[in-house]
Amino acid sequence: MTDGPGFVLVDKEPGWTSHDVVSRLRSHLPGKVGHAGTLDPMATGLLVVGFGRGGTRLLRFVQGARKEYVATAQVGVATDSLDADGAVLWREPNPVTEAQVLEVLGRFRGRVLQVPPMVSARKVEGTRLYELARRGEVVEREARPVTIHELELLDLAPSDYPEVTFRVVCSTGTYVRTLG
Repeated sequence: MTDGPGFVLVDKEPGWTSHDVVSRLRSHLPGKVGHAGTLDPMATGLLVVGFGRGGTRLLRFVQGARKEYVATAQVGVATDSLDADGAVLWREPNPVTEAQVLEVLGRFRGRVLQVPPMVSARKVEGTRLYELARRGEVVEREARPVTIHELELLDLAPSDYPEVTFRVVCSTGTYVRTLG
């Protein structure tokens, strides 16, 4: 593919972890290979992969950059992982108006404290939270400050369980699924 260090932009498909993508690329790229930030397995989108000593060293500059996502949340449904892959904990019809959604979105803008979900790659005492969650363990997680620079309603599909599609520009380390 190439001899020197650099970056590869990967359009990650659902079902692949960021680690899966890096593992697959290792046999095709020289030297070390790493990514600029984890995308959830069900997420699609751009995964920035650095390779070679220079490429992986430069990843830190990309990691600290603002991130932009488009996401869809379903109102009235809660899952154990805070996403559509999780087991449903409860369902309760909750038709909402656009004005109500806009008011709630407004509360998330700016600097906010966010507790990492149990089903996440964040480590607690050396163990990834998703590994603890798979074993049925729930541990205390420390809220971390993140910044929501922009949060825009793109679509509201009215129903008893409305789907809200939104665009968010946020700081690194933000768990977008906690906004749903």
